[in-house]
Amino acid sequence: MNILAGSPFDLKSDAAWQAWRAEKLASLPRSIDEMRVDLADPCRPSAGELDALTGRARRSNWALFATDPAAMSDESCLKQLCESIGLVHLDRNLRADDSGISSIQVKQQQGTAYIPYTDRQLSWHTDGYYNETDRQIHGWALYCVRQAAEGGESQLMDHEMAYIMIRDEDPAMIRALMQPGAMTIPANREEGDEIRPDHSGPVFSVTPSGHLHMRYSARKRNIIWKDDADTLKARDFITALFRDESAPIYTYRLKPGEGVVSNNILHRRNAFTDGDTPDRKRLVWRARFHDRIESNTTATE
Repeated sequence: MNILAGSPFDLKSDAAWQAWRAEKLASLPRSIDEMRVDLADPCRPSAGELDALTGRARRSNWALFATDPAAMSDESCLKQLCESIGLVHLDRNLRADDSGISSIQVKQQQGTAYIPYTDRQLSWHTDGYYNETDRQIHGWALYCVRQAAEGGESQLMDHEMAYIMIRDEDPAMIRALMQPGAMTIPANREEGDEIRPDHSGPVFSVTPSGHLHMRYSARKRNIIWKDDADTLKARDFITALFRDESAPIYTYRLKPGEGVVSNNILHRRNAFTDGDTPDRKRLVWRARFHDRIESNTTATE
């Protein structure tokens, strides 16, 4: 992997690293309230609302947004909001709706049962960690249509903060996690047919535009880590990181009308219990993109 000289993610560029690290730590949100942006019309956000969303994403790689649930009329409105901040190229994954957006709810599944469509907890991950190298997920959006009767809280962590904590501990772990074969996801097969081949790649990489990207899953099954000391040390360090009370992890239960846009940060979901009536059955729309959130966007007229 080629990293431009002078990048903070080049382990040989200490001055760039120290400057970037200091700026990142200085801008760390003290609470989730700092990440909230209220949208009057989510289908047509104003210039000020766009600046607020992209500014938070530039600072911490994510933003929380809130609107009147009646204003988010359908999935096309969520797509319009995403397009207004540069999230354009949808990843149409296996369980996505015709719109390309996935309705994350408890449902009967044929073939492989995917955990997001159950009421079970989701472990720490970034989206699309199993995707091919040229189809990596760089951005996603979640929007809460309905809450569960109980549970379903999300936890969020900026992957750049994880990088800082790992590198502060031992730069050799970063070097290991940037190896092309650091993490392998075995092929996905359903009823004897291969849906997706094996995919190996780094955990941390740097995009051509110079941004840090992470592909990660805390799953213990169907994940193969490169068998060398530094990679396995890094794997265990990341696992412990999520239990570290000093780690900048934000916990929030999305309400109807609220959502998150993100440059594919680390996240997980608690288990939940649906109620007996339709209005108490959890429904979250999820959109995944091959783009990052951009700052040079304009408001919809």
